[in-house]
Amino acid sequence: MPKFLRIGVHQSNVSGYTSKAWCIRRAGSTVHLKWGAVEVHGVGDGREIHWTVPPREKTIRYRTVQPATDYVKDAIARRRSHRYEPLAGSIAIKRRPANRGATLEQALATILIVDIVQSTEKAARLGDSRWAQVMNHYYAAVRKELKTSRGKEIVTTGDGMLARFDAPAAAILCATTIRKAVRTLGLEIRAGLHAGEYRVSGPEVFGLALHIGARVAAKARPGEVLVSSAVKDLMAPSEVRFKDRGSHQLKGVPKRWRLYRVDP
Repeated sequence: MPKFLRIGVHQSNVSGYTSKAWCIRRAGSTVHLKWGAVEVHGVGDGREIHWTVPPREKTIRYRTVQPATDYVKDAIARRRSHRYEPLAGSIAIKRRPANRGATLEQALATILIVDIVQSTEKAARLGDSRWAQVMNHYYAAVRKELKTSRGKEIVTTGDGMLARFDAPAAAILCATTIRKAVRTLGLEIRAGLHAGEYRVSGPEVFGLALHIGARVAAKARPGEVLVSSAVKDLMAPSEVRFKDRGSHQLKGVPKRWRLYRVDP
């Protein structure tokens, strides 16, 4: 599977930065894609690269092999010209070492994940300098809405963000206002929400709820705010209108989940 790593913000092989990885694989007439935010530690051949949250995945099926081959060839060529470097090593889910000095706590929250639709294509069209300006405005807009809705940022994910809220209504309102705010920048987002328990150990947060939130976001269409049944069940009937999007198997997650679109 060809893999690529976006070069760090300092344009050098430095340690300790958050970046974005992208992978592609063709099996006959089917193309498998995987991408997401990563942490880079160490330099040179000895560096370690970990997904910061479960990567997003997509499968594209063609009727014949040739268009699948052409797609892979063009996609790899675009990455090579978009400040990505070929990555030979593997990317693993980060294993969190035991911290005996930290207290392990459990909490309940609504998890929100947002990201930009077709960010790579937009970056290529605008160029590095202009895209950096757009991203600065994007994150400023997202953080403004987070503060207004009393959300707490957990981690940025390359072109998106993962945050948590005490109340599902606040998370939904934040997602819809972010969607409206970033459209003034010429951007479209997709958003996914899930409510569940997660664990806190010092500055670190982890748990199945974060994985489910990422999988819900992966199912969202451009401009869509998608929630799991766990979020909908916590809402009063009159607060938000939902459109049933059916039952879905979320990759790597037990059982099927019913998902709902938040009506504009």
